[in-house]
Amino acid sequence: MAQQPDHRLRDDLAVEEAKPRLKRPPLYKVFLLNDDFTPMEFVVDILKIFFGMDEERATQVMLHVHTKGIGVCGVYSRDIAETKVRQVNDFSRQHQHPLLCDMEEA
Repeated sequence: MAQQPDHRLRDDLAVEEAKPRLKRPPLYKVFLLNDDFTPMEFVVDILKIFFGMDEERATQVMLHVHTKGIGVCGVYSRDIAETKVRQVNDFSRQHQHPLLCDMEEA
């Protein structure tokens, strides 16, 4: 005959669920580096196509890149940032421009 488990031992225990400590994944800044060859209009197009900026915002970012040498296009999760960097660099090379897009942890 099988023995029944003794449930009295469990009645005295208080079980508290542990709250998971989830940490948000790090974010990455995607930025453009200025060069002396890529036309300003092409940079504006990049910002509109790949970063969803309107004409005015894209022009502001392009001018910042032009005058400061670098400008942030957006902040994303790692996978999205890597994809945007690859897309922009591939698109620039396909159009024979040396424009460089890169990323770093925010």
